[in-house]
Amino acid sequence: MIEKLELDGAPYVIGNANEDETLVQAGVDRASCFISALPSDADNLFVVLSARQINPKINIISRASQESSYSKLKFAGANNVILPDKIGGDHMASLVVVPGLMEFIDNLSIVGKSNINIEEVAVEKLHSNNKVKTIRDLDLRRKTGCTVIGYKDENGEYIVNPEAELELAKNSKIIVLGRPEQIEALNTEYNIE
Repeated sequence: MIEKLELDGAPYVIGNANEDETLVQAGVDRASCFISALPSDADNLFVVLSARQINPKINIISRASQESSYSKLKFAGANNVILPDKIGGDHMASLVVVPGLMEFIDNLSIVGKSNINIEEVAVEKLHSNNKVKTIRDLDLRRKTGCTVIGYKDENGEYIVNPEAELELAKNSKIIVLGRPEQIEALNTEYNIE
């Protein structure tokens, strides 16, 4: 693994993630996001506590093996806790119950170019004038072909399939669905990188 990182020119740190010095050396003090994916829930708990203490504003995502660790990791400071075994088990069960729907969901892509993509876009990137006040005012479907499927308000609360008359608040985001060429049209129309 180290050889591949060196060949790719990727920065890396060798050390014990349970030590604050290693986390600081890795840049946790200035990072905007941190992922703790150690195999042990206890180790992840300790690392999350340390990372939160080093950088109170960092977005922390942690892995957990046991469902009982979920609330502890959240209490320790993780913004999100992922249970890969639970997600995998739920997904397999859903493939038995609703295989067509799951195939559709599996084709959705957040990264890369699949036949269906989902993007989350800050509202501030979508308008530069005071005339845009609602989702209808954005007129994304006509301009880009993308469909607004969700809205995340300034408090982090989600609205699925928001009404066209929903007023757009500062620091909110919209979630759009579209084919790659529609997402590209959105990015081009609003100079989103």
